[in-house]
Amino acid sequence: MAYKTNPRVLSMILAGGEGSRLQPLTKTRAKPAVPFAGRYRIIDFVLSNFINSRFYRIKVLTQYKSNSLNKHISRGWHLTHVGGNFIEPVPAQQRVGKDWYRGSADAIYQNIEIITDDNPEHVLIFGADHIYKMNVRQMLAEHIERKAECTIAAIPMPCDQAYKFGVLEIDEDWRLIGFQEKPKKPKTIPGRPDLCLISMGNYIFTVDTIIEEVQRDHGAESQHDFGRNIIPGMYKQRYVHVYDFSRNSVPGMSQNERGYWRDVGDIDTYWETHMDLISVSPRLDIHNVQWPIHTYYFPYPPAKFIFDDEQGKRLGVATNSLVSEGAIISGGHIDRSILSPMVRINSYSYVSESILFEDVNIGRHAMIKRAIIDKHVDVPPGAKIGYDLEEDKRRFHVTASGIVVVPKRHQFK
Repeated sequence: MAYKTNPRVLSMILAGGEGSRLQPLTKTRAKPAVPFAGRYRIIDFVLSNFINSRFYRIKVLTQYKSNSLNKHISRGWHLTHVGGNFIEPVPAQQRVGKDWYRGSADAIYQNIEIITDDNPEHVLIFGADHIYKMNVRQMLAEHIERKAECTIAAIPMPCDQAYKFGVLEIDEDWRLIGFQEKPKKPKTIPGRPDLCLISMGNYIFTVDTIIEEVQRDHGAESQHDFGRNIIPGMYKQRYVHVYDFSRNSVPGMSQNERGYWRDVGDIDTYWETHMDLISVSPRLDIHNVQWPIHTYYFPYPPAKFIFDDEQGKRLGVATNSLVSEGAIISGGHIDRSILSPMVRINSYSYVSESILFEDVNIGRHAMIKRAIIDKHVDVPPGAKIGYDLEEDKRRFHVTASGIVVVPKRHQFK
């Protein structure tokens, strides 16, 4: 294949995951559609990375409880078709049999016709449920320069944190020579014995390679997964290059942000990632206008802060927090918290280290700590959440670290 300066690329986002470890947030929605940072959805980060990197031909493969995800994409992610641009949801359609997607590789196999119809030179296959910023063109340039058949994005990570991930073993030229799934003793980076390489689940394939590999996998005894089957089955026969994400740079990025990537696969990590946003020097700066995170915006009014009776403690104030449009802080206090649109904090209430989804109402004198409250919940006056975890466990999901999750439309008795 001849390599061009501006090759034809098709981007495919795997957005069909169930997200069972994020329950109850994924009870009624797909994991990529889970709200994040007040006004966004998780999928907005990978979509923004593609758009900011000037990739405008995007297919989003959906499956599990995809209604809210499909609505979000159709309402907020429009591209002009001038020049052949598109962002299109592709629901599971049983194209090749009676099975729904049996894994990430099978999702691509069932949509080979989409690839061949578009006739790309390279296919970008990225996950939809990670939080990070990435100039994808830098990864593609290295993929082309190395003449790799597949390139995998990876992040260096301390070895004692690698047990939850797929670990890539490389030689000194960053060619893949081994793969370990959640190892107790991970292989390290040559010359860096304290670090190993974690697969980010983002891949670039030459078009012939991806078609051949998913066709081979389809006929094999397999879990039909890229990390478990495709990559381990191909690196001995093909050139698989590993891209060091810690060298990736986007405009306006601070040194503190370099290499930031989070798999928000469970409630604790989801909550911790939100807390990363609200420090003075955040690990992920969503205020960087040179690399904006795009999303769908409702026509809500600006946030409002009212009452300033300091003597009576009726003071509408937010400290170290993110407050979305339409929110009203009415004589209450929030600290180290994230408020989605149309949240109301009523007088004398106190909310700390919490994430409140859209249309949550916190009643007077209520106290909320280290909690995630899903949409359309009316917390009654005087309620306490996060202060007595044994009591909370009788009503809500509580994680091992003590994060309390109040489900969507919960009715207090």
